Amino acid sequence: MSDQLKHECGIAMIRLLKPLEYYKEKYGSWQYGIQKLYLLMEKQHNRGQEGAGVVGLKLDQTPGEKYISRERSCGNQPIKEVFENIYGRLREGEKNNPESFKDPVWAKENLPFAGELYLGHLRYGTFGRNSIDFVHPVMRENNWKSRNLVLAGNFNLTNVDELFNLLVDLGQHPKDYTDTVTILEKVGHYLDEENQMLFRQYKNDGYSNREISPLIEDSIDIQKILSSASRSWDGGYAVGGMFGHGDSFVMRDPWGIRPAFYYQDDEVVVVASERPVIQTTFNVRANTIKEIAPGNAVIIKKDGKIEEVPVRVPQKRRSCSFERIYFSRGSDKDIYLERKKLGQLLTPAILDSVDHDIKNTVFSFIPNTAETAFYGMMEGVRQKLMEEKKEQIHDLNGSWTEEKLQEIISVEPRVEKIAIKDVKLRTFITNDEGRDDLVGHVYDVTYGVVKNQEDNLVVIDDSIVRGTTLKKSILRILDRLHPKKIVIVSSAPQIRYPDCYGIDMTRMGEFIAFNATIAMLKERGMEHIIEETYKKCKAQENLPKEEIVNYVKEIYKPFTAEEISAKIAELLTPEGIEAEVQIVYQSIENLHEACPENNGDWYFTGNYPTPGGNKVVNTSFINYVEGNDKRSY
Repeated sequence: MSDQLKHECGIAMIRLLKPLEYYKEKYGSWQYGIQKLYLLMEKQHNRGQEGAGVVGLKLDQTPGEKYISRERSCGNQPIKEVFENIYGRLREGEKNNPESFKDPVWAKENLPFAGELYLGHLRYGTFGRNSIDFVHPVMRENNWKSRNLVLAGNFNLTNVDELFNLLVDLGQHPKDYTDTVTILEKVGHYLDEENQMLFRQYKNDGYSNREISPLIEDSIDIQKILSSASRSWDGGYAVGGMFGHGDSFVMRDPWGIRPAFYYQDDEVVVVASERPVIQTTFNVRANTIKEIAPGNAVIIKKDGKIEEVPVRVPQKRRSCSFERIYFSRGSDKDIYLERKKLGQLLTPAILDSVDHDIKNTVFSFIPNTAETAFYGMMEGVRQKLMEEKKEQIHDLNGSWTEEKLQEIISVEPRVEKIAIKDVKLRTFITNDEGRDDLVGHVYDVTYGVVKNQEDNLVVIDDSIVRGTTLKKSILRILDRLHPKKIVIVSSAPQIRYPDCYGIDMTRMGEFIAFNATIAMLKERGMEHIIEETYKKCKAQENLPKEEIVNYVKEIYKPFTAEEISAKIAELLTPEGIEAEVQIVYQSIENLHEACPENNGDWYFTGNYPTPGGNKVVNTSFINYVEGNDKRSY
């Protein structure tokens, strides 16, 4: 999308089911696991570029030997830095012991990250500061293996305040006020309780302390721990974790908001946030990869037993549609087809915007992530054009000439590469005017393909959130081509409400659709709606989240989507450009037709899947009216 958004994180887990010697013999290296983890993370780099981390765990190490290793980075190239550090440590071991290094048994005993279980994470910081302390995986350490906990996740919780207070009521003193710390300590608390309960049970049965530790490791009930810990979580989450003795899991929220997929065979179990990265990394078919069901957890026991079990009661599926529109890699077969469908369904509105003058219209896309929707749009345009050609030929009623037939069938949509991203903007220019001029040169255009003051120019984008890049850059550079009309098409509907489950969209005043609506209310003397909505939100401020109603919807009720789109076009049209500007948005109905299994649409409709969503939108609107720029959760 032309407006950059920070968004969902990525997780990757690999559990090797065979000894390291097996992978050395079959694949030529005992480093098979860490190499595959690197590929899983690199192919998910789209999910997080503010931080990366890896934890490796060795099974069955003797006391005194290190069995957990961790590397994290929040640098400019975090994945690269993490794996350079890991392989740097391995190369040091190879340098000092070149012959022994090839031996998997020696490697496991002496080298970090020479183990059977790996958990990787890519971070976008939607909650908490961008420092190494907030980079996953996070750890809760203990001298008892079965009390050690490592977590990494793709999540945002809306009720951190409630959960924080619950931890305090338990007698804890959490070290920070974030959802990461809250989840870590919540799971850790029930992990401690499970350990303590089993310890008392085995102690009463007459076992010694030394005998009890392995018994606890065999008996620990991960399903019960996760079910108890997540009981009060409100939000979207896919959380991966491992325990020091070797059990591991990945759990998913009961609405299926955040994605998670897994694959297993007799050699490996692998979990990732996206299906195609597993396909590519392990060269397996899509139908062998399973989606973790909403409310379920995949649990991998130390002995290699694998099961998918319920930990929360599943709710109506509300998987994030933004995953389908933009965030996930388009190489997934279903996402690819859905994005094409999104473009195709826009065809009638697009043709109406140019008065069906295909002959004098140039079609293109910006940025590259909109390319798939562009293919669908062009399929729709060509299909419509074919219908028009057939009608024209039928209208000739047999009295056609070769010239007339050639004239009809030769008309084709004009497709051009109009905009090319030319430079990655750096904000070293601090003066606002200088920065705006720099933004205006982020894209370059292809000159000579648009007829001056005669052609329409249709450009499709994934979505239009703030519209800043459109106004300061894209529309100005497109106008340099001197089209008669510029039509910007969004394959997503109007973004009207904040997200609170992973995408960094929390402030109402940043949404161009909201600003356009507020502007129209003021222009038409309807400011009382803003004030009345504010009072209704304010009256709910101290209610439990389960009782809060999304009254912010009333802001949009007086206007049609088309009226709001027209006002958006007016607000985003820069001064001095010659072309007429129109903006065409996707409809909610078309979105659901294109993505029927992933209908999470709260940022478009205000229909939040969890009670915490209504609390967030309530707070966000109050903050807007009061001029408070803080986050709404």
